[in-house]
Amino acid sequence: MIRREHASGCFFALLGLLAVSPLSHAQEPKQQQSNQPMVYEGTVGGLRYLEEGQPPAMIHATVDDMKRFREANPDAKPGAVHSANTSNDLYYHGGVGGIGVETAPKVYLVLWGSQWTNNDPSGEAGILEKFYSGVGGSSWLNSVTQYCQGVASGTVTCGTSGTHAGNQTGIFAAVWADNAASAPSKPRQSQLAAEAVRAAQHFGNTSAASNATVQYVIATATRNSSSGFKTQYCAWHSSTTSSYGNIAYTNLPYITDAGASCGANFNGLGPDAGITIVGGHEMGETITDQFPNGGWLDSGGAENGDKCAWISSGQGASADVTFTNGSYPVQSLWSNAFNSGSGGCVLSY
Repeated sequence: MIRREHASGCFFALLGLLAVSPLSHAQEPKQQQSNQPMVYEGTVGGLRYLEEGQPPAMIHATVDDMKRFREANPDAKPGAVHSANTSNDLYYHGGVGGIGVETAPKVYLVLWGSQWTNNDPSGEAGILEKFYSGVGGSSWLNSVTQYCQGVASGTVTCGTSGTHAGNQTGIFAAVWADNAASAPSKPRQSQLAAEAVRAAQHFGNTSAASNATVQYVIATATRNSSSGFKTQYCAWHSSTTSSYGNIAYTNLPYITDAGASCGANFNGLGPDAGITIVGGHEMGETITDQFPNGGWLDSGGAENGDKCAWISSGQGASADVTFTNGSYPVQSLWSNAFNSGSGGCVLSY
């Protein structure tokens, strides 16, 4: 049964829970100024440093940025998203503290801030709850199960080795309407990370073991998004260190605020299509790269969602898929195993 919980009273102080050291050592942090365009170094979407002192975030490119990237790279077919010298395959990056994938995924949805109160014009909260409630065990999400942890860095095919990512029913654990106070009008990465830590405390996940296969989706209300939304990205996921262990979380703005830039009417799938396309993209990426970037990425830094984002026609084009509780617009996810091991974007596995 899904638990719906609401905030009441004050929160306990959480002094000292957040650490500032990045979980990844891929490169030195460099701050992305919100008034500057993203610089694509070999791939569109993927790893970016957004705030000094924070771990990297894996951004979900906008429709427009993906279109420009493919026009500028005519040899990069839709779904490949790689430069000329970049391998197609995702490969294992060694994990963070031994964790690279979510072996029994759990999604906690946080509706952050009093701005949500009687203020959900597109019904995004209900759409997300229903989507997360039905996604577990679906053939759409099943491609994540080919990826694993507990294998050597550089592994491309797990086979029966390692411990594989999960796709069990009941992935959606609970939703928390954290409405006791307003969220920042333009929350920074560090503030989103702190909210993820508060969510872990709220849900009783106060040990590293309890957060080892969990993700927190921090959803902000309409007109209450972090800087760069809809011009530089649609959403992103990252992680933070805390006294509760490493915590994986997603920054999920109010997607319909971005209109066509983040999926409204994409492929004729309706004005709300971006909600589940983007939500599913971030969820699938977190399952296969829980603490960026220790999981499964290609050599250009793209995850399983990045490589298949915003495909409008042909193999892997975004489409409606059916779960046990309804149909939802989703994008395809990258499968190393597709097409006899050549790889490709798939809507089922």
